[in-house]
Amino acid sequence: MESIFIEFSLLIIIALIVSAAARALKQPLIIGYIVAGILVSPSVFNLLKSSDNLSVLSQLGVAVLLFMVGLHLNPKIIKEVGKVALITGIGQILFTFVLGFLISHLLGFGFIEGAYISLALAFSSTIIIMKLLSDKGDVATLYGKISIGFLIVQDLVAILALMIVSSLGEGVNLSSLAMQKIVIGAGLTASLLLIGIYILPRLTKTLANNQELLLLFSIGWAMALASLFDLSGFSIEIGALLAGITLSSSPYRYEIGIKMTPLRDFFLLIFFLLLGSQLSFGDIGNHIWAVIIFSLVVFVGNPLIVMFLMGRIGYTKRTGFLAGLTVSQISEFSFILVALGISYGHIGSEILSITTMVGLITMAGSSYGIIYSRSLYNFFADWLRIFERKDMRKLDEGKYHVEENYDVMLFGHNRIGFDLLRSLKSLKKKVLVVDFNPDIVLQLARRGIDARYGDANDIELLEDLDFSETKMIISTIPEISTNLLLIRKLERVNRNMIFIVIAHQIDEAIKLYDAGATYVILPHFLGGVHTASLIEKHGMRLGGFMKEKMKHRKELMLRKKEGQKHPSHERG
Repeated sequence: MESIFIEFSLLIIIALIVSAAARALKQPLIIGYIVAGILVSPSVFNLLKSSDNLSVLSQLGVAVLLFMVGLHLNPKIIKEVGKVALITGIGQILFTFVLGFLISHLLGFGFIEGAYISLALAFSSTIIIMKLLSDKGDVATLYGKISIGFLIVQDLVAILALMIVSSLGEGVNLSSLAMQKIVIGAGLTASLLLIGIYILPRLTKTLANNQELLLLFSIGWAMALASLFDLSGFSIEIGALLAGITLSSSPYRYEIGIKMTPLRDFFLLIFFLLLGSQLSFGDIGNHIWAVIIFSLVVFVGNPLIVMFLMGRIGYTKRTGFLAGLTVSQISEFSFILVALGISYGHIGSEILSITTMVGLITMAGSSYGIIYSRSLYNFFADWLRIFERKDMRKLDEGKYHVEENYDVMLFGHNRIGFDLLRSLKSLKKKVLVVDFNPDIVLQLARRGIDARYGDANDIELLEDLDFSETKMIISTIPEISTNLLLIRKLERVNRNMIFIVIAHQIDEAIKLYDAGATYVILPHFLGGVHTASLIEKHGMRLGGFMKEKMKHRKELMLRKKEGQKHPSHERG
């Protein structure tokens, strides 16, 4: 027992070191986990002796992951996905599957092996993309919403693929999909969905009074359904997934998700450690060209098909490019699908080695691609014209203004921009608001405010806007690189403009002043200055502060009505 504990402790320490290095290189922690698994494998340091014990924890990790995926797959979301998400999501899966299958056949893989490989290549990582979009603050952008939409579509298709694989069981003959099993599966699923709609919301409401009890119930519910489906001849993965879906209508799904996240991350660490330890360098050596070609299919082919489809629908090449980059890696589902196929004896372990290597390459590459997506777009913009349709109005142009000269251009309306716009309007200034959230742009347009959808990092947008008569530029965007770009670009057009920008660090503010900013707003410091002015104004008089309270509360309610939220970290 002591040797197992020491071995497990050593694995965690190695995973910590490697994952910290991955984080420093701006890579997803999943890559760190897999690399750590490779290091402890028999092919390198041979430190993993208790793989049978870890496999149980690994299976728990998959179950918890799929439970949380199901938790965020509220059936109501399907109505909100929209035309573009359905077309690009399904279109990209079909394209990648067909291309991957043909390449697999040309490389000498069998029918079943080719099917598993091409399916593994077709899905993209929801966890990685959501994390990267959140870190960049791009979840609310148009391309971010479209990306999340077709990732949901992909997840639904992946669920179907897992159900088919688990139904095939030990055999690969379609005749094994007996009517009895289909009826059992459909009956279980329908019953659980009814329970999820009519019983579980009330039950979770009762349990929500005690957070520990709510967490315990969630884990127990996931494990119970996973076991039920396993006993019914399906897989624990399907049971855990449906357990999450049945709770997705609960008003407490967010609390459950937050509580379960640390548990998911721990068990996933074990899953990916074990996955990396099973990678065979011999298999990679024998299939190196397959790894390279499949990686190119994912890293280049997937973005191209998304750009093509979005261009046909009527989106600009920029939106298509940014959304396309989000499908340039394979998914956690890919590893789970292949591992499930190996456990049923459908395919050999070399397919897992190939998939793992493709995963490492595409996840690493796509992470950098998404982080530096705007710079990459500016570099490739001229070559991307072929993805735009010239014969139709662009769905994402988002122009809600007449072409005229403006006194002020405000980049970013939310939070700080809200107050600034109000003051500028009271001064009777002509203002154009540029924002990368399409919902905000529509809200402003409905209120009769000139607005335009766009990103301040977009060189083409800056060239299209007329700054010749503009007297003031205000940017409430917190990224220093964006503000430096604005200052340098627009100084050449009109050196007499007033540049007001925002920063969250003193060093950044000084750098912006040196670059030519007229004034830099530091929100955290301004809060103290404002409060100090209130104390000077009202002294110790309670009545004065009560008036300020009522005024502030009224303003907060107005902001809430417009859907504004206070940032939870410095990026907002």
